Amino acid sequence: MRLEVHAAAAPPLRPFSRSLPMALLRAREAAMRKFRPSLHAHDLTEQQWRVLRALGSLEIVDATQLAALTFLLAPSLTRILRDLEARKLIRRRSNPRDRRAALISLSGKGLDLIQTVGAESERVYHEIEAHIGAQKLEHLMKLLAEVEAQLGDGDPSGD
Repeated sequence: MRLEVHAAAAPPLRPFSRSLPMALLRAREAAMRKFRPSLHAHDLTEQQWRVLRALGSLEIVDATQLAALTFLLAPSLTRILRDLEARKLIRRRSNPRDRRAALISLSGKGLDLIQTVGAESERVYHEIEAHIGAQKLEHLMKLLAEVEAQLGDGDPSGD
């Protein structure tokens, strides 16, 4: 059975290579290829690093806020937190105002790991700046924040 497509029914679709979501994914993948070796060397997944990095910028946070900050679904975050807690990289305790909610913070070991991996990440940033230039990287960060602010409801301030 063959379906007929009526050209007049829809505007022409832009080429796949010019799809904004795909261009962003390709750029993300190119950037992550630079950061992954360090993460793997420390037995961290990208999502685990995202959680640790977010916790490094906060004193304490509840899981709901952490999920929103890291763009992770609650079931994924629950698994990640369990793994990080088993490695003693985070601390979880009950929220005194809501016993159903957990408050999450970095442990000393987690903070040490962030400092170690963070130093390696900064070396990667310098490598990226050497390839594309510090001004272009800063311009890119500003453009991405603008896109996020204009198209979404996220916090464009970044980290």
